Amino acid sequence: MSKGLRSKLPLLLTFCLFSSLLPASGSVFCPAIANERYENYGQSSYNGTSGRQGRKGRDGDNQSLVANGSSVNLDLSGQNGEDGEDGGSGSRSSCRHPERNPNHDITAPHGVDGGNGGRGGDGGNGGNLTVYYTSLADLQKILVRANPGDGGRGGRGGRGVAGCRCRRRSWEKETCTGKPGSPDYKCTKKRYRCYDGRDGRDGSDGSDGKTGKLGILSIVNSQQTLPEETPSLTVPISELTSTQMNLSKHKWKLRQGATSLLAPGSIVADEYREFEERLETAVQVVWQEKQPITNFGNQAVTVTLNDNKQVEVNFPDDVWVAGSSSNEANSTKFTVNHAILKTDVTRLAVAEFADAGENLNLKIVDLASKSDAIETQFRVKFRVKDDNSGFTDYRTQYEGEIPSTLITRDYNRFILALGKLKINREYLRPGVKVDIEVVATRSLGGRSTKQTITWQGAIRKPLKNQM
Repeated sequence: MSKGLRSKLPLLLTFCLFSSLLPASGSVFCPAIANERYENYGQSSYNGTSGRQGRKGRDGDNQSLVANGSSVNLDLSGQNGEDGEDGGSGSRSSCRHPERNPNHDITAPHGVDGGNGGRGGDGGNGGNLTVYYTSLADLQKILVRANPGDGGRGGRGGRGVAGCRCRRRSWEKETCTGKPGSPDYKCTKKRYRCYDGRDGRDGSDGSDGKTGKLGILSIVNSQQTLPEETPSLTVPISELTSTQMNLSKHKWKLRQGATSLLAPGSIVADEYREFEERLETAVQVVWQEKQPITNFGNQAVTVTLNDNKQVEVNFPDDVWVAGSSSNEANSTKFTVNHAILKTDVTRLAVAEFADAGENLNLKIVDLASKSDAIETQFRVKFRVKDDNSGFTDYRTQYEGEIPSTLITRDYNRFILALGKLKINREYLRPGVKVDIEVVATRSLGGRSTKQTITWQGAIRKPLKNQM
């Protein structure tokens, strides 16, 4: 039934029922709707609203201090997460029953679902403490509580509402045709049913929030506070060669037993950090790629100093780079030998399918002319058409890697010696229809991707001057 007819049906049914009281001479048209099951009385209400998620608890404050033998009492605890709100219960449907029995089946209004409970907020983390000292014994005077906050409780799901129930399960209606007293006057009875509405479902309870993390102790054997560190910088590609980047990083040793260093009753994570040294280096990027650096736009490059005093230069995903670095004292030089846009890595295409027999070869060209820098491996599936079957029925005669000894590269052109693969010579003769799929794996600077190249056609007879 269309949406428009469904919306007008109650009025139409009323009109048709009223028309049965008119004189027989009246001309009234009523649609044949007796077999429609239609929810024609009462009204379903609205589902319950879902409860709001609880807010995350505030993290404890981070703090630094110099241990000098004085007693210190610190509370760096994180706050508890907020409880999630309960889901709302659905509102009850209107179950008003029809005053008269209609000429069709009916369904009572359905119940509605309860809202889901909100998730509890996560507990806040305990604050971190950094202590500068000259004597470890002075740490025994420091009492610190860096408890994590508890997660909030999840809200309870709202109650669903039962569907309306029928007062009358079935009834009969008599329909007469023709004029009373005439030979063609005929009456028939038909039974109709009422179906109970479907019950709504209870909402699901929200999950509890997670407990936060204990605060972490860091210790530094010095009275001088550590200067700010810059372990990483992000710059546009275009500025790489014109900017000297000064990176610094604090290196720490991880040890166990933090509470044994502090006053009894202290609460922190068992694993603590002990300052080892400060790393510093000046980074200079040298551009030796043939393309100008301006061809690569202003995409962001991240330069990072790690704990091994090695510099990592991370380019965006769509720029492939092969480079090398060298270190001298407190300076690092990173040389970009090759830089290629990812879109230029997969621009291989079939140039020619030539010869036959053991001289059969497939020539593939690199339209981006980057094959002097990119490592390329080939895998092939060689299929032959079965002359005794349909046009698309091909049978695989060889599938596997192409050995490097059967691949010749001439600058940006590859020649794959397919005729020297382990393929029956019967399938290498002129006129044989073949379907070839080549998967090229292209790699540069630790990145790799695949390109699939296909060719379909018949092996051609070699020219006389090639035989």
